[in-house]
Amino acid sequence: MTHHSTTLASPRHASSLAPVGPLDWRRIVEWLSADGVVSAEEAQRTIARCSQAESAQHPLVRLANVAMVRQSDGKPLDIEELTEFLAQRCDLPYLRIDPLKVDVGKVADTMSATYAERHKVLPVQVTAKEVIVATAEPFITDWVAEVERQAKRPVRRVVANPLDIHRFTAEFFALAKSVRNAQKAGGNAVTSNFEQLVELGKTNKQLDANDQGVVKVVDWLWQYAFDQRASDIHLEPRREQGVIRFRIDGVLHPVYQMPLGVMSAMVARVKLLGRMDVVEKRRPQDGRIKTRNQRGDEVEMRLATLPTAFGEKMVMRIFDPDTAVKDLDALGFAQHDAQRWEELIKRPYGIILVTGPTGSGKTTTLYSTLKRVATEEVNVSTVEDPIEMIEPSFNQTQVQPQLDFSFAEGVRALMRQDPDIIMVGEIRDLETAEMAVQAALTGHLVFSTLHTNDAPSAVTRLMELGVPSYLINATLLGVLAQRLVRTLCKECKQPDEEASQEALAQAVKPWKLSGSFHPYKPVGCVDCRMTGFRGRMGLYELLTVTEALKAGINKEPSMDALRRQAVKDGMRPLRMAGALRVAQGMTTLEEVVAATPPPQ
Repeated sequence: MTHHSTTLASPRHASSLAPVGPLDWRRIVEWLSADGVVSAEEAQRTIARCSQAESAQHPLVRLANVAMVRQSDGKPLDIEELTEFLAQRCDLPYLRIDPLKVDVGKVADTMSATYAERHKVLPVQVTAKEVIVATAEPFITDWVAEVERQAKRPVRRVVANPLDIHRFTAEFFALAKSVRNAQKAGGNAVTSNFEQLVELGKTNKQLDANDQGVVKVVDWLWQYAFDQRASDIHLEPRREQGVIRFRIDGVLHPVYQMPLGVMSAMVARVKLLGRMDVVEKRRPQDGRIKTRNQRGDEVEMRLATLPTAFGEKMVMRIFDPDTAVKDLDALGFAQHDAQRWEELIKRPYGIILVTGPTGSGKTTTLYSTLKRVATEEVNVSTVEDPIEMIEPSFNQTQVQPQLDFSFAEGVRALMRQDPDIIMVGEIRDLETAEMAVQAALTGHLVFSTLHTNDAPSAVTRLMELGVPSYLINATLLGVLAQRLVRTLCKECKQPDEEASQEALAQAVKPWKLSGSFHPYKPVGCVDCRMTGFRGRMGLYELLTVTEALKAGINKEPSMDALRRQAVKDGMRPLRMAGALRVAQGMTTLEEVVAATPPPQ
């Protein structure tokens, strides 16, 4: 059997010690002492403490609560380390259960919840060849033959943390039951799938959005998404069944598959809560929901539906308060850029633009910046499409095209509201650009976003929209271009001996890198779900409009000349900002190259 790597000493087994029946905490303490994981004195102290009172807790939980000190480094042994030690001791693989990798439907088909609870086991994977079952009682095996008979395939046992087994047994079986109940309630509900239009005349009972099973599945989905740090939840109807996927650190992960009837009921439930038109399935709709995570913090979700060939697809974007408003350091600003950005946002009037593709973190940067400047003495007003997050310290307005209330109209209305700082969601056309310029000329600080590849392109983009160069010179203060890259997991990253300074230098040519070079590579552990990455950080390119740069903004500015001047004025190109983060060991060259435009 291959074992996961462990920080504990390798066991020295003695076959005569192989016990049968439930685990005994005293025997585990003896093993830990015999294998030199804890000292003899620590073992005696633990036995004395645990003998004082009887407990119904699992032996591993009991020993983790006592916090035995490891001999090698004096740190307390936690439940995962004790579980890993036990797995080695009884020659079984150790597994930390990752709920994203468990097919809950198959788990529930393998055994009943009562059976799993009685034997304190949990099926975690069912393949054509075997059933992998997690247990925290490796010496109780009387259930194995029965499960093998039932599943018609061999059982492979793995050792997992007893707390995880207890928690996920409750969660997985409750979810599977809710899905089954929801399915029963709706029969074989026919959704509006293009390939099933012929059958629509049949009077199949549709699933009810308020059915208890559906309500439970939706509640589970949200809590689960918050637990997994997801930024988006995708509910996608496919030909055979519905698929749920989470976006975590910018990458989509499949989470669960369910019958189409259940998924359409889930979408209906979420639409109902988001005050959207539940009956209307032929056109896209937007909505929002406020809920709470397990810590009790408010979490806002933006909803968007889209009719597809197999039914209605829904995406829920999660705005977690922890990630939405951060300080500049937490956003990933280098000291060099943070100072220059601080100076820009203290200016009394002018235009500051944030550019980058969708999903590059522009909203987070803008909200975090506005939050810094929104003091009691100033009036911060925004016009957005849609309002991404409700922020009490701003006055927020949403554009409504059906009422002819566009960005330009919004800015026009805001100008009569005595604002100091205005945020325009996006400059998409000349009218909005002109209103933003007008607001800046009349003494307001204006923030907005543009879709361009880098900071210097924002200047030419404004000119393409039709803003004259003299007005750009008069109002534009600076442009911040940004991208998001995944950061290496702190728990498992390792120095990358093979990474060469040449490859890094090549990636940022013609710019030159200086300073020390400490690249790391992703490895993968349970904390980062074996991806090697955990969390994301921003890469920034900040162009400030200086007198020298203004001279280059004429009727037909040369992009190369603008770029060169901006770099002279202190702008670090995006690729360069990324290369510095690679040199500091925070991300990888592959991540940076994939996210940033090549140097020009």
